[in-house]
Amino acid sequence: MSDSEKKIADVQGQFMQVMESGRRLDDATWQSCRIVLTDRRVVLIADGKRSIPLSAVREVGGRYDANQRAAQVASYLSLHLGDDIVLVSAAEHGEFETDFYHACLDGEILRVKHPAVEGGVVQSTEWSKARIKITDEDVRFALADGDLVVVDRDDIGEVTIEERTALGEERTIIEVEHTDGEISVETYVTGEEDDVSVLRQVIEEGVERNRADLDLGPVEKQVVMALHSGVSPFEIPDFVGADVEEIAEIYDRLVELDVIEVVRERTEVEMTAQGRSVAGQSMGEQ
Repeated sequence: MSDSEKKIADVQGQFMQVMESGRRLDDATWQSCRIVLTDRRVVLIADGKRSIPLSAVREVGGRYDANQRAAQVASYLSLHLGDDIVLVSAAEHGEFETDFYHACLDGEILRVKHPAVEGGVVQSTEWSKARIKITDEDVRFALADGDLVVVDRDDIGEVTIEERTALGEERTIIEVEHTDGEISVETYVTGEEDDVSVLRQVIEEGVERNRADLDLGPVEKQVVMALHSGVSPFEIPDFVGADVEEIAEIYDRLVELDVIEVVRERTEVEMTAQGRSVAGQSMGEQ
């Protein structure tokens, strides 16, 4: 390793090559190894040494359960290297993933539109160059005009991936719903395909942290949608046609489900990322 190359992580783990020269390896097995991550490459050290330049990673995919051995491992990174795919699973894998995202993305220049949508209203914001930084808690975009956009990884409600024309060409656009202060906003991000692929994994991991699969009743869904639309918690009983005691019970249940959180005890609540996800799903059902 050269003096200018920075080591980021050095952990035990395992890897499996599941695709070689475009051919799926159904009999592939996990191989224990030492994993060294630097700001330039991932090195897998077992009987031999395999060095994977980060620049060679064309895509960081989701699960690629090529066989039962792969499916039995709860967490791994799927590294797409042209016609090859290598799965890498580290001890304390969540920390290693963040280190990997940090190594791939920190300092890269992307294009950001913020806010693209604010309070449900589309804005006329232009695309701006932005330098990205990944931390355990958030994704930060330092815009060219000096502004800083911070997306809390635990505050991502919804994400949409679209292919459309932007900046004069067909691009992959990541649309992220989160909060800015107390306002629901959407930030759009695009860039080089390999950068967008890695960022997509970071963002979608945030969605999974907050994804709600809840069995809410009709009145509960009305309450969630009303709060999401900006109705004051104090006005909810009249808005949905329910008495104060029933709404208080609904608030208690929604707090337990982490759909809302209490701002002032027994008087005021606000939506969580999971709640905004529920609201979006409920609106889509109508």
